Amino acid sequence: MANPIVELRNVWVWLGNNLALRDVSLAVESGKFIGLMGPNGGGKTTLLRTIAGLIKPDRGSVLISGTTHGTIGYVPQEESLDPEFPMTVRDVVEMGLYGSLGVFPRLNAGQRERADRVLGVVGIESLSRRLIGELSGGQKQRVFIARAIVGEPRLLLLDEPTTGVDAGARDDFYRLIFELMNTLSLTILLASHDLEVVPTQVDEIVCVNQKIFVHAAPDEIKDTEVFREAYGCEFEFMLHGRYPHRVVEKHPNGEGDAE
Repeated sequence: MANPIVELRNVWVWLGNNLALRDVSLAVESGKFIGLMGPNGGGKTTLLRTIAGLIKPDRGSVLISGTTHGTIGYVPQEESLDPEFPMTVRDVVEMGLYGSLGVFPRLNAGQRERADRVLGVVGIESLSRRLIGELSGGQKQRVFIARAIVGEPRLLLLDEPTTGVDAGARDDFYRLIFELMNTLSLTILLASHDLEVVPTQVDEIVCVNQKIFVHAAPDEIKDTEVFREAYGCEFEFMLHGRYPHRVVEKHPNGEGDAE
């Protein structure tokens, strides 16, 4: 890979006494849509936060092409905004510009225009004056994505973005992501448990459980041995065409439940 947008070299991270990432090396090529997959507690969120600069590796290094500020947009799994706080959609989106404005942020006309453009790009310009607590899960999702991209990043990190939304909102989300990739030339790294859908959408899959088990295009994964090892149980992919369409976990009694 000639010029990755982000590269992790032999990264180790402990959270307290718990080992979260073990000797992780990963290079992400510019313009790719990467699906980050693995079990609960396997380190997906830690990996995203380490790339975002919110966690410092105990060992190893994280190399970002260009400066970290303005290069990376991050949408965490859990937002800390109080739904009862009287904050509008526009207020939340403009928060994505505050990091470059110092202690007492004050937006200029150009930055306000940028916020207006981003509201339009994600399709929520009509909601700009609505309170954030009044929105549906899918609408909030678009607000937080708008906040992440208003600073014009080149890399967008998404942590479980479809959790808690219905199938329609999930489909809308993927349509939006592809539009953003095309219009804004984004590289996207998405952490998800959605084994049924993610492999059909992304360019590459990274399977992680403390360490990286596989990093490959979906159609290059010929069997599911790496997933069995990463998830600690047997999986069987039922293929429709090239990509996994359905995943069945095999329990010790021989019966399977669809994931």
